[in-house]
Amino acid sequence: MNFEQNENQKMIAQMVRDFAEKEIRPNLNQWDADEYFPVETMKKMGELGLLGIYIPEQYGGSGFSYDEYATALMELGKVCGGIGLSVAAHNSLCTGHIYYHGSEEQKMKFLPKLSSGEFIGAWGLTEPNTGSDAMRMKTTAVKDGDDWIINGAKNWITHGLSGDVSVILVRTGELLDSKGITAFIIEKGMPGFSAVKIKDKLGVRASETAEMIFDNVRVPAENVIGEVGQGFVQAMQILDGGRISIAALSCGVARGAYEASVKYAKEREQFGKPIAQFQAIAFKLADMATEVEAAELLTFQAAFLKNNKMPMTKQGAFAKYFASEVAVKCGNEAVQVMGGYGYTKEYPAEKFLRDAKLMTIGEGTSEIQKVVISREILK
Repeated sequence: MNFEQNENQKMIAQMVRDFAEKEIRPNLNQWDADEYFPVETMKKMGELGLLGIYIPEQYGGSGFSYDEYATALMELGKVCGGIGLSVAAHNSLCTGHIYYHGSEEQKMKFLPKLSSGEFIGAWGLTEPNTGSDAMRMKTTAVKDGDDWIINGAKNWITHGLSGDVSVILVRTGELLDSKGITAFIIEKGMPGFSAVKIKDKLGVRASETAEMIFDNVRVPAENVIGEVGQGFVQAMQILDGGRISIAALSCGVARGAYEASVKYAKEREQFGKPIAQFQAIAFKLADMATEVEAAELLTFQAAFLKNNKMPMTKQGAFAKYFASEVAVKCGNEAVQVMGGYGYTKEYPAEKFLRDAKLMTIGEGTSEIQKVVISREILK
C-alpha cells in the first residue's frame, strides 16, 4: 500500500488550503457566533469542484476517488469543522445517494447542478423520535395515483432549510419492515414542504441544521430512487461511505487541534522556557500526533477499499469510530495545553473541541459503530 499522496491529492490539498485561508478562516468566528451558513462560500467550493468530487465528469463532477475526497475534508477540518461537515453531507449523502442508486434520468437531472454548487443537497433519515432506531420511523408515503403523499418530519438534517434537493427515507410499508422504506427526492418549493432551523448548537455552527416538515407533500413517482422498499438497504450502503467522510473530517479537526497546540507550546513560556520543553506538554503532543496518524491511516484504508469496490463496512466503522474519538481527545488536550487561553474564543482550541463532539454522533454514534464492528468481527 502506497502511503504517499498522489499528485491529485497534493493539488487538491493545496487548493483547499489556499481557499480555506482566504475564504473561511477570516470569517469562521463570526459564522460560528451567528450560526450563519455561508451558502455563497459553498457555491464557490462548487465552482472549484469540491461538491461533486467523486462524481464522474459525465455528470458534472470532478471524477476523483475517495482519496482526494478524504484529503479535501481533512484540509477543511483543520480550519472549520462546520464547513467541512456541510461539504461531507452534500457529497456523501444527498449527491452520493442519487449517484449510487438513482436512475440515469435522475442523475442527469440533479447531479450536474449538485456538483457545480448551483444546488445544495440534504439527506434525511433521522426523525424527532428515531435516531439510531431508524426502523421505527414515522414519516410515511402513501400511493395516490401516479404520485406519493408524504407526511411526517425529519430532524437534525444538514441543509434541511437551504437545500435545493433532498433525499429522504420514508416508510412505505409496515413498521420495522426493512423492505418497507423507500427513498424519495424532494425538491425545494414543493407544496406542503417546510423547514425550521435548529439553533443554539454546541458546535459545527456554520453548518445549517434543520427540522423538515412534510404536510401532504405530493411527490411524483419519477422521484422515487430505485425500487419501492429498497430505501433502507440503500441508506445503509450510503452510510458506509459517509462514515469515511466523517472520519476524514475528524482527522482534519484533530490535526488542526494538534498543530495549534504545537504552535502554542513552542511560543508560550513558563518558568523561563517554552512549555513544549516540559515533558507533561511534550507527551501530550506525542500522544496527539500518534493518534492523528493512526486515524488517518484507518481512514485511507477504508477509502482504498471503497475505491476498489471491496467490502468496507467494518473498516469504515473502524475509521469513523476511532477518528471521531481522537478528534474529541485532541480538542480537549488542545484546550489543556493552552490553559486559560484555550478556554476563550480568542484561541482556536475551544472551537476544535466543540466541533469535534458532533463527529462522535452524526452518521452513526460511536456506540452504533461498536455495534457494526462487533457484528462484523463475530460473523
